[in-house]
Amino acid sequence: MKRIVGTKTASHARKQAKSGSLPSSDEALGADLGTRQDGNAPEAKVSDASVGAVAEQIALPFAYRPRFGRSDFVAAPSNAAARAWVLDAEALWRWPEGRMVLWGDSGTGKTHLLSVWAARHGAPVIEGSRLNAHDVADLFSEGGFRALALDNADHVRDEHDLLHLINLVREQRMTLLMAARSAPSRWPIGLPDLASRVRATASVPIAQAEEELLRRLFLRLLAERQIVVAQPVTDWLLRRLPRNARAIRDMAASLDQAALAAGGKVTRALAGTVLETLLAQEAEHE
Repeated sequence: MKRIVGTKTASHARKQAKSGSLPSSDEALGADLGTRQDGNAPEAKVSDASVGAVAEQIALPFAYRPRFGRSDFVAAPSNAAARAWVLDAEALWRWPEGRMVLWGDSGTGKTHLLSVWAARHGAPVIEGSRLNAHDVADLFSEGGFRALALDNADHVRDEHDLLHLINLVREQRMTLLMAARSAPSRWPIGLPDLASRVRATASVPIAQAEEELLRRLFLRLLAERQIVVAQPVTDWLLRRLPRNARAIRDMAASLDQAALAAGGKVTRALAGTVLETLLAQEAEHE
């Protein structure tokens, strides 16, 4: 991807660490263990509790960043139509008005596909919830791209900004890929001109994940986070988790945090505790 508008990057987090707003791992380690500036070890002994606290603090500044490469995308029948319309090299020229909306539930891979497409076409990626006319004007004044991607298009705050973006893309004869959780026909649009533009935009859904896709996704997410989980524990979790990709992603993230806090491997007992918390949170959201 050429650039990302309206989102913080890993380099931003590193700058925060250097500036002091976030402690780097070395700073956290030195502060908690009482390391002297001259490099000599302190006389006081370090308790096990202190070491455990340091382990947690070391992990916190380095947030997990998902891999959005083409080879990282898990292909399945549920996303076959989306892959055909987004990743096929010839499909781009069949988009009506040069626009396409990729939609589906949370965790189904919309942002992943959008990122792969953006990287292939050198397209800037704009976060829909932060879309504004000023940033769009700056982006187009810089130029250097012929395609554009808009994530969370159904979370744009001002309809005028979305209409302005679509009109600019149309005038420049560019292509625009948008991702959203709901179908364009369900977007609550008040502006007649924007409603007309959206109706003229093609759309393709990503369906709910199949059992095999959920299993492969879970194993890939665990591998990305370098979490070692025995197969019996993995199978036990998959039999009990909600049947959607979002729950799978949430479970992998929660296991990661729990394993760091516990300072050991993921046991059946630890997995059970994490699962119980996750299911309770799911029940609250329903």
